[in-house]
Amino acid sequence: MNSTEERTPTNLYPTWAPRFWHGMRPKVWWKLLIRNRLQITVPRAHIAFGVTATTPINELLASIQSLFLGRKIARAKIDQAPIFILGHWRSGTTLLHELLVSDPAFASPNTYQCFAPSHFLVSGRIITRYGSFLIPKKRPMDEMAAGWLLPQEDEFALMNLGLPSPYLRIAFPQTQEKHLEYLNFSQLTDEQLNVWKNGFTWLLRALTVANPGKRLVLKSPTHTGRIAELYKMFPNARFIHLTRDPRKLFPSTMRLWRSLDEVQSLHDSFNEDQLIQYVRDCMDMMYQGYHSGRQSVPSNQIMEIRYEDLVAEPKLTVQKIYEQLELGNFEKIAPVLDEKLVGHKDYRPNKHRADGDWEREVMGYCRDYAEKFGYA
Repeated sequence: MNSTEERTPTNLYPTWAPRFWHGMRPKVWWKLLIRNRLQITVPRAHIAFGVTATTPINELLASIQSLFLGRKIARAKIDQAPIFILGHWRSGTTLLHELLVSDPAFASPNTYQCFAPSHFLVSGRIITRYGSFLIPKKRPMDEMAAGWLLPQEDEFALMNLGLPSPYLRIAFPQTQEKHLEYLNFSQLTDEQLNVWKNGFTWLLRALTVANPGKRLVLKSPTHTGRIAELYKMFPNARFIHLTRDPRKLFPSTMRLWRSLDEVQSLHDSFNEDQLIQYVRDCMDMMYQGYHSGRQSVPSNQIMEIRYEDLVAEPKLTVQKIYEQLELGNFEKIAPVLDEKLVGHKDYRPNKHRADGDWEREVMGYCRDYAEKFGYA
């Protein structure tokens, strides 16, 4: 089977650049290694050595942060319920995330905070100012801009804090437990759910300390199927869900996982058929949770938009979001948004070679998604 995807050049992500796992503390890192029986291939050994050398530093800095700021984090109040950007991977969530946080009233976890969630309050200023050389300028899966201070998925932070996450699969694609049950929570015990909620709440409190007085905008595709529980936790939250034509969405997601496996994993990645099945399983689990949970959210607190509309008319789309979800005075941020959009005008999404047979297969895999969101 051929997904007609171009392989991502590994030279877009230098061998010395940090990996997702560099922010883990020793207990979390060694637990990951032991569960996967240290199955690290020789060409990836330098990644494991680098992370192993970094984890004691993370432990030290986390202890310092806990000593001096632990009480402040514990007392922090999340006065403004977050805005959650939901949607399958490669559905435009990153673009919308960057546009929304151009509003000075909003804040978002940045890349460094998600890489080093246990100590970013004490280490962030130094690393983000003097360590820009450590991170590539572009993301390997789509060549969008990368950087320590750009908005990032909070799921990476949760993973580095030691919570079970589907993203752990990236480290050991063949052997790591996939944790697909964390894509909609329906199979979790009360204890497992409480552990996750406590970890998530701690992260939001730490981010609140870092961004006092600002409303958090959180973007992680993994939150899509968690919508019911997120609404229970934050009854005044706002939710924005993005969709995209599956004929673009599915192969683009394949490219995403393939590129991340190439530059992040510690052993060989999935073969093509395994990867197709994984993408299908994730979509099924994610949207079981979304469709059942969406019904509990009031209509004035959730909005569904299409990737195609966002790309075609980004400013108008953001204006509609502000109006429907009552996020504030759009006219105040319109000039800032215009400036932000200048940086996106030259961006071109990845192109996927036309293949009628492959597209028919994709529409078969995504039939339910296509029918529910008007792409059939």
